[in-house]
Amino acid sequence: MVLTPVQEPQQEPEKEPETARLWPPPATVPSAATLVGVPLAGLVGAVVLVVSRAGVGWLLTGLVVAAVATATAWGAGRRRPTLPEAGWGCAALALLAMGTLRAGWLFAFCAIGALLAGSLALAGGRTTRGLALGMGAGVVAAFRGIPWASAGLAYARSRRRPEGGPRIGLSVFVAVLLVLVFGALFASADAVFAKLTAGLLPSVDGPGLVKAVLRGGLVLAIALGCAFLAARRPGFDDVPATRPRLVRRVEWVLPLAALDALFLVFVLVQVTVLVGGGYGRLDYARYARSGFFQLVVITVLTLVVLGVAARVAPREQRTDRLLLRGLLGTLAVLTLVIVASALTRMARYEQEYGWTRLRVLVGAVELWLGLLFVLVLVAGVRLRAGWLPRAVAGTAVAGLLAVTLLNPDRFIADRNVDRYLRTGDIDVAVLEDLSADAAPAFDRLPAQLRSCALSWLAEDLAAHPDDWRTWNLGRAQARAVIARGPRPDSRDCNQRS
Repeated sequence: MVLTPVQEPQQEPEKEPETARLWPPPATVPSAATLVGVPLAGLVGAVVLVVSRAGVGWLLTGLVVAAVATATAWGAGRRRPTLPEAGWGCAALALLAMGTLRAGWLFAFCAIGALLAGSLALAGGRTTRGLALGMGAGVVAAFRGIPWASAGLAYARSRRRPEGGPRIGLSVFVAVLLVLVFGALFASADAVFAKLTAGLLPSVDGPGLVKAVLRGGLVLAIALGCAFLAARRPGFDDVPATRPRLVRRVEWVLPLAALDALFLVFVLVQVTVLVGGGYGRLDYARYARSGFFQLVVITVLTLVVLGVAARVAPREQRTDRLLLRGLLGTLAVLTLVIVASALTRMARYEQEYGWTRLRVLVGAVELWLGLLFVLVLVAGVRLRAGWLPRAVAGTAVAGLLAVTLLNPDRFIADRNVDRYLRTGDIDVAVLEDLSADAAPAFDRLPAQLRSCALSWLAEDLAAHPDDWRTWNLGRAQARAVIARGPRPDSRDCNQRS
């Protein structure tokens, strides 16, 4: 009898956790440039960044963080960025540069957009899921980078250096920190020294010091997250997407056909109203205002319907593909007509009552939604939309840049001043809500109305002078406008009211 060894059942290899696939750890510890650059970025943020005021400090801080990420990527072997990476990175810096040009409220959206675009530049993302994860990767990477940075510091301490070898990076960082701290203390202790260094050193009063520490910590966390992403790009697009449950033909054709019919009836009614009239001047203005925002909601919901239908409808048979193109294409075209109707309503309403920030912003969003429907129509020709998610995100960033460059507050002021010169009607309360970007338009008003419109702005600029960190083109132009004419006086507003 021949005995054979008992064969043990083979164990299936363990599946790699999804977290490891999404967030592969960097292959190496942080380089010396990263270990020095990250705290240096935090120090720069604490000194030059003023969160509550748009200015050149935002761009300078962004450039330093970008330099740290670039140095880390080079150290990890990522020498040449791809075209999407370079595009998102340039978009992030361009959005931060708007703080140097515009003083208005729109820069808050630019700062948020810069964070999202910068995260996409380092984390990437092609699919809808990849883009969503990529935009939020910067926040997660800031926490995941802490043990990575700790390992780098431990490795740096364990390395044997030649006897007497200098640590240049650490010396530079300590020198800059000491100069800033003691220089600020000297400026607080002596008025002559403070005048000599005015605008160069931050104040060291209690609240100012706390704010500087918080700013520095926030920028340090952002720089650490960017360095972590630059060292090893996440694999958000490597995880296969779950296949949707396809539905039968009648289950998606019937709802879409009914919706197409409803949209067609509505479009015919809109054409009749816009072409045939039937509303008086005041009644039509109210009619336009009452329907605009509902049409914006309809546009957004239609995009959701198109996305769901394209995901669950089968495409194996030629009949399904023809029906999908026809029904979705018809819905997209009819929605474009509704977008045009909504914009026409708003234009008529603005002719009667003038422009405001809300009307400009919502009108810009409606134009962007109309562009999305054009992209949907292009994608529906071949029923391939792999490029569509990135196009949607890219057009959103480009639209934000375009609206900011348009200078919405100056645009609103110019249109309202033109309307005043034409009709004699103007809403002073709307002008008082605008930022310094609108000041050049106020210069075209009659003396008393100009004084009223500029009075609040002159008081704000006098109470909050700019230094080199908060220099801004819009506020600089506003100061020049105020200095050119008679001194604005808020009592002129009381006389007009």
